[in-house]
Amino acid sequence: MISVERLKVEFGVKPLFHDASFVVNDRDRIALVGKNGAGKSTLLKIIAGLQKPTEGSVAVPADTTIGYLPQVMVLQDDTTVKQEARKAFAGNDRIKARIDKMQAQLAERTDYDSDEYMALVERFTQEHDRYMMLGAENAEAEIERTLLGLGFLRTDFERPTSEFSGGWRMRIELAKILLQRPDVLLLDEPTNHLDIESILWLEQFLAQSSGAVILVSHDRAFINRVTNRTLEISCGQVIDYKVKYDEYVVLRAERREQQMRAYENQQREIAEMKDFIERFRYKPTKAVQVQSRIKQLAKIVPIEIDEVDNSALRLKFPPCLRSGDYPLICDEVRKDYGQHTVFDHVTLTIKRGEKVAFVGKNGEGKTTLVKCIMEEIPYTGMLKIGHNVQIGYFAQNQAQLLDENVTVFDTIDRVAKGEIRLRIKDILGAFMFGGEASDKKVKVLSGGERSRLAMIRLLLEPVNFLILDEPTNHLDMQSKDVLKEAIKAFDGTAIIVSHDREFLDGLVTKVYEFGGGRVREHLGGIYDFLRTAETIDEALTLRTAAPASSGIPGASVMSTNSGKPVTSSSAKSDAEIEQTLNAYEQRKQRQKEIRKAEKAVKESEAKIEKMETRLQELDTILCTPEGASDVTLITEYTSTKKALDEEVERWEQLSQQLEEINLS
Repeated sequence: MISVERLKVEFGVKPLFHDASFVVNDRDRIALVGKNGAGKSTLLKIIAGLQKPTEGSVAVPADTTIGYLPQVMVLQDDTTVKQEARKAFAGNDRIKARIDKMQAQLAERTDYDSDEYMALVERFTQEHDRYMMLGAENAEAEIERTLLGLGFLRTDFERPTSEFSGGWRMRIELAKILLQRPDVLLLDEPTNHLDIESILWLEQFLAQSSGAVILVSHDRAFINRVTNRTLEISCGQVIDYKVKYDEYVVLRAERREQQMRAYENQQREIAEMKDFIERFRYKPTKAVQVQSRIKQLAKIVPIEIDEVDNSALRLKFPPCLRSGDYPLICDEVRKDYGQHTVFDHVTLTIKRGEKVAFVGKNGEGKTTLVKCIMEEIPYTGMLKIGHNVQIGYFAQNQAQLLDENVTVFDTIDRVAKGEIRLRIKDILGAFMFGGEASDKKVKVLSGGERSRLAMIRLLLEPVNFLILDEPTNHLDMQSKDVLKEAIKAFDGTAIIVSHDREFLDGLVTKVYEFGGGRVREHLGGIYDFLRTAETIDEALTLRTAAPASSGIPGASVMSTNSGKPVTSSSAKSDAEIEQTLNAYEQRKQRQKEIRKAEKAVKESEAKIEKMETRLQELDTILCTPEGASDVTLITEYTSTKKALDEEVERWEQLSQQLEEINLS
């Protein structure tokens, strides 16, 4: 379909890549990978015809259409969401106008047997068939399906695009490209501004697409599910691996081992030649051999080794104070913006050491609750930060708080303590600030670079409660691995707002789902949550579809959430559907009862501890001559002792109840 021949791109002395040749075939699903700055976005622009290479060519057949989604784009502000999406069918409107014109001509003419009339009929038939193949008759339905899949609500369709943030406007552009159904899709970081549901929808869309796809993404789960081939830009070369990303990682490691062995052999050979030249340089009898070695040395092409993988680098948070047992307790928290309620009845408890995820569609309140926790915005209800809690907060605006007049290295050097100061260069390299980049002033960094620098700075601060809002947006895969391992080894508590499934997998043990003004707790990891959500969605869809069942074998309904067809012939019975939903509700109820019982036991233990401490103090005082005659103290001692006995009895009952719930 597309043929790339001996491509070379130069921006400075050293080319980004050279002699790059490969072919993009129908239905190829290609992941374009490489470190930041390797030239991935540049290669996409060249294939899209938006940039010229220094040398080489890209051959695209005349009838092949290309859709390109860049990372940064200029958007229109004078249309609604649906009007902007409808622009994807502008070409169809022109075809429709030509069809209408030819149809009018056919109605007027009477020379049915002439060659001109037959040629007009043939042109009309071709254009009409093409128009129907493009699905133009279903344009409105396609627009709505795509916008809903990407997370828009029907109430958003008539809103001006100027009211939306950059991330949502990027979704509008993505919708336009997908609606055009090009033969080749070029996607540069398409998941950066998508939530988990929209990413899953996009995965399904691309799986069903008949065209080729080339994408750049740092979302490992996404590219593993979508792609079947990997193009790597490394050391100025484009290496083609005919496998998906996970398999490529294994092959790349083997390739690097081979490079290392070849490099070491070459270095030994060079050292031997240099040693021979130095030893016999001034001996006339060895002059011919010396000159031969010098010529051989000049002809040697140094073996380059793929960029060093810093994912093995281990970061550890510095020591900090131990927080209380419950760093965060929310009880009936509510947030309103005018007439709009973002969320209500938010009741949750996060224990010390827990790592939890906040997930849900954009705009459902994840960041809003984080801002409530940070006391950046007002709210109603009770939100309590625990004893000795030291919060480390990462948000996009954290990058704006950096000192612009110092270098990248000095920014980190100012917060690094002890032995970590000896490893600053390695840490910066792991987060894509290797080499001369560490000497740059902060003021010349891009927004993404500043976010990465703010993240490194946070990793070196002594905190016991991390709150990270979309921490992976500007990180490559190696950097994400370093960050993930650091958080896993972190002794404190963490809240992570993220749509990156691979990053959350194995990191969090609890998921809070934001949606419909509510926050629902799910025990288990991110994939446990997604499986549960899919099961509930399927059961609800089947239950909704059951009354409309026609009894016709093979009849199907469409899930409103997943877009997956559900056939009535294979559907579960009403009893099975109810059983699935009831089991889920019972698990939720049991989890709620356990949390409530645990909280009651903890509160009782705290009261007992407080009364025992007071009794010890009174004992000490009553042992003195002055205290022994103080009637008030004697009365307090007696009443406290009685209250303690009652509370111990109550604690035993609560503990028994908790044990019974756990065993049920």
